[in-house]
Amino acid sequence: MKLSVCIITRNEVEKLEKCLKSLKLYDLEIVVVDTGSMDATKQVIKNYADVLGEFVWCNDFSKARNYSVSLANNDWILVLDSDEWIEQFDVRRVEQLLRENPEMAGRIERVNNYDGVDGKESGHERISRMFDRRFYEYRGRIHEQVVRKDGKSAEHQNVPIQIGHSGYEGTKEEKKKKAKRNIELLLLDLKEMGEDPYTFYQLGKSYYMCQEYDKAAEYFEQGLGFDLNPGLEYVQDMVETYAYALLQLKRYGEMMFLENIYKEFAVSADYVFLMGLAYMNNAMFEEAVREFEKAVTYSFCKVEGCNSFKAYYNAGVIRECLGEYEKARQYYKQCGEYEPALEALKRLKGIGK
Repeated sequence: MKLSVCIITRNEVEKLEKCLKSLKLYDLEIVVVDTGSMDATKQVIKNYADVLGEFVWCNDFSKARNYSVSLANNDWILVLDSDEWIEQFDVRRVEQLLRENPEMAGRIERVNNYDGVDGKESGHERISRMFDRRFYEYRGRIHEQVVRKDGKSAEHQNVPIQIGHSGYEGTKEEKKKKAKRNIELLLLDLKEMGEDPYTFYQLGKSYYMCQEYDKAAEYFEQGLGFDLNPGLEYVQDMVETYAYALLQLKRYGEMMFLENIYKEFAVSADYVFLMGLAYMNNAMFEEAVREFEKAVTYSFCKVEGCNSFKAYYNAGVIRECLGEYEKARQYYKQCGEYEPALEALKRLKGIGK
């Protein structure tokens, strides 16, 4: 198909090879631009790429992205990072969407793998990564965004492509180093481009990754001070991550702001689950159980378990704390192999019968 996959990379030899191997399963042009690798990355690029390029790094991801796009021999572009790989690709459906939506910004599904409190976890999100370069380009020094060149609103369309992503994995030191680098570039963006809710959002996310929850909450509050569209995914994520920052800071009363915007934002299991946590930590136990039970009715969630085992588990914890042991057991049994629930069932064995 007439689609070019454009990648920028630096010192990512192992991750890049996994990415490129997944692309070789499809009839796609592969464009890879190196931004200054010192390891064997360049050899991997030579082994797999159809178009090779080099870019002198200048602390601007958009400039590097746009350069890689300029090297492609097709106008339709799919952008990937070297720590991402193709999981699913419905070629026939994608070709149909390209024909029917010539000016769309295609939103692919990304599965993020990360190290959570309970070990390896995953989350799902939609991101705009497919577009016709005649209409779109990248802007923003860091956490760059696809925008229309003519200033009009992008025509977003979900496309049947799923990718895996390992960029959120790694040691605490590695993640903190990456976040600090991002913060430096985001602060430059803020200085050069002025105050912008998306930049405040990304600053909040970066400080959250560093576990500096006070700073994260501060930037989220600034971002949420703008008149925002609740339908935008980054706005939804900003609201939810802000609430999680408040949870980490034990500012439980402030989490109740979620009630005031419930009608606009309770469109996902993730938000409903979070509302349950807010109620739970404010000793509103029946309201919390109601939200956890509602969360499991959603078919999709971004953070694994919010519409299943995590919701059931928290409902079980509440029932156990209230001395309602049989109800607690019923909730815990619905958690499957979730280890904390299995431990709870062992703890309750023989109690309350």
